[in-house]
Amino acid sequence: MHMRARIVSRISQGLALLVMGIALASPGVHAAERKKAVAKKAASTTVAKRTPAKSSAKAPRRTVAVKAARASAVSARAPVRVAAEPARLSFGQLAGLHDVSDPLDLKSSVALVIDQDTKEVLLSKNDHAVLPIASLTKLMTGLLVSEANLPMDELITITQDDVDTEKGSGSRLAVGTTLSRGELLHLALMSSENRAAHALGRTFPGGLDTFVARMNAKAKLLGMADTRFVEPTGLSSRNQSSAHDLATLVNVAHGDALLRELSTSPSHEVAVGRRTLQYNNTNRLVKSPSWDIGLQKTGYISEAGRCLVMQAEVAGRKLIMVFLDSAGKFSRLGDAERVRSWVEKTHPSAGAILHAGTNG
Repeated sequence: MHMRARIVSRISQGLALLVMGIALASPGVHAAERKKAVAKKAASTTVAKRTPAKSSAKAPRRTVAVKAARASAVSARAPVRVAAEPARLSFGQLAGLHDVSDPLDLKSSVALVIDQDTKEVLLSKNDHAVLPIASLTKLMTGLLVSEANLPMDELITITQDDVDTEKGSGSRLAVGTTLSRGELLHLALMSSENRAAHALGRTFPGGLDTFVARMNAKAKLLGMADTRFVEPTGLSSRNQSSAHDLATLVNVAHGDALLRELSTSPSHEVAVGRRTLQYNNTNRLVKSPSWDIGLQKTGYISEAGRCLVMQAEVAGRKLIMVFLDSAGKFSRLGDAERVRSWVEKTHPSAGAILHAGTNG
């Protein structure tokens, strides 16, 4: 009985000691687990910290790659822009006419100023050079149409034949547009309308070939030995003349009241179907109160450069001015202004005459 009690007591004590050992061991286990958890968290944080760094390291490389690709694409396109077709040189530039200097520092390679009444040459520069004359051609076109006494109210329709195949230029006169001969003549002289000028030649009695033959016959009759025409608009560079020949043409054309009126008209409106088209003079000097212009015509194609002929009264003198192959959109007008200023200041009637680079 006592033996059994002692055994039970010892078993109870053993169990108590076992429970105490477990209890005492638990904090260590928890601490170890906590230590492992902390270590795991620290490792995970380290990985997390490294990952953005790795990602951010890749981002610049991708950006650089994208930029490099874009730069490569741009550089691949750049030669296309650089390789754009350069502006075509005019005949005057090719001949070196712009290398000739003059006292007024004109931008036109050819210039001629003549007293209309006395025929005195006040200024000359390369005045015998034969060059393309562009739309100055239309002065001869207008002169023949006017002298033929054709009905100005006769209706003419623009056809496909009047479309520019020489330079591919556009026009607001669409195929099928119908205007009177007088309106077409007005637009040809004032606004340098190419389809209008071509239609005038095409509908001339005998047709276009007859008209062009008449142009050349008229030039010969007037003594314009350096002049040749192949069509009525001036789009062809084969329409050529010299400053002296053009001065002769201006003098004759100025004697035609209709040409004086239409070429110096500041603007004009024409009704085309349901629309009204506004046209303006290609020579803005006609609107200037500083100028008294009796007749004018402008012209431009790349082979001819910027051209201008005028009859104008300056300082009480009637002058004929010819400017060919001017470099720059407004330089021909600037040259005219230089001449006017020079005439007004020096009064060439007193003997001031300028000559530069006359080509025989």
